[in-house]
Amino acid sequence: MSTSGRIEFFKHTLGDEEAASWRQVLETVFLTLGPQVAAFEKELGEFLLRGRSQDESLARARHVVGTNSCTNGLLVALKALGLEPGDEVITTPMTFVATTNAIMHLGGRPVLADVDPQTGLLDPEAVRAAVGPRTVGILPVHLCGQMADMRAFRAIADAHKLFLLEDSAHGIECERDGVRPGDLGDAAVFSFYATKTVTSGDGGAIVTKDSMLADRMRRLRNHGVSKAATDRHGGEYQHWDLVELGFKANLTDLDAAILRPQLPRALAQRQARQANDDHYRALLPELTPSLFDGLFSRLFTGPLTAVAGGQTAAVPPLFARVGTSSHHLFTVHVPAEKRDAVLTGMGARGVGVAVNYRAIHTLSYLEHTLRIPRGSLPHAEAIGDRTVSLPQYPGLTESERIRVMQLLEETLRA
Repeated sequence: MSTSGRIEFFKHTLGDEEAASWRQVLETVFLTLGPQVAAFEKELGEFLLRGRSQDESLARARHVVGTNSCTNGLLVALKALGLEPGDEVITTPMTFVATTNAIMHLGGRPVLADVDPQTGLLDPEAVRAAVGPRTVGILPVHLCGQMADMRAFRAIADAHKLFLLEDSAHGIECERDGVRPGDLGDAAVFSFYATKTVTSGDGGAIVTKDSMLADRMRRLRNHGVSKAATDRHGGEYQHWDLVELGFKANLTDLDAAILRPQLPRALAQRQARQANDDHYRALLPELTPSLFDGLFSRLFTGPLTAVAGGQTAAVPPLFARVGTSSHHLFTVHVPAEKRDAVLTGMGARGVGVAVNYRAIHTLSYLEHTLRIPRGSLPHAEAIGDRTVSLPQYPGLTESERIRVMQLLEETLRA
């Protein structure tokens, strides 16, 4: 069919302000780990503490460590937290592979626990049941920008003397039960990848309340050397030393210069994405009566079910909202047998769509490495077989949202 203009899966909002900030760096000495990185780290720390008085229990200073990706941020944080070969870290199967890759690169073993089918978030009860003699940490993921239940995970971590590391790649803006990323975790890691809510094309950051942990992570992101170039710049020459084995994982001044102008508008853009989410949700019941065979009615008025490992996994057509989401993604869950046709059909009709995510233990390498049989994590598998992510970004217009839903209806009817 013909289309009236393609609707992209994502469009960034970078413009003149970011370009001017970037050009200013070109006129300075430092292009990589320098004063722009330090300024961004300070400003992100302040953003995470916004609106909190110094008397609040969660108002301790936030130490931010800029990295060149969320993946390397996870790697740095895990090493700083003491992960050793053979250690086990409990995490979720509903995530990007970076989460488990970072664990395995350090010789650790990911232990996957199932998710809450209503939210797709790691289930605290499943985590509690998965704790074993080799468990050293818990790594929840704030999926689609909705925070996992950090109060529950903090209690489990404290009871078993485990570290608690948050994968907050899907947003710096989220909050739940009065808790933000980095409040209860020993550290939280963010992503500034191209499609994220704040972006530099690639990049990341770690936040922690522990100043000594932050110092070690700054060293680990820069090969493990004792002094960065900025520490040695000007004055008497200072020798540096290699004090531990680290990584090349630092954020650059060029990236930081692009990121800094985005922080002041991050909350307004979160509200724009929430407006998209609100409108998408409102459109679903309006479209329902027009579909034949009750397919869409079945899809959006009751849970999709699948039998896996002898258990029935009920998946709602939309994730339930919890707390304040960054609204990084908007996903719908379609019948598994129609999912590939929906993906192909939406693309052919000029709408960008994606899958976030297939349950990662079903991917070839992890299937071979972790050997978790299909059916063992029924909720994650049911979601992973059905999920479709629709366009979601601040510049999405009302007419585009309506068109996306109309074309989703059309592909489901085909």
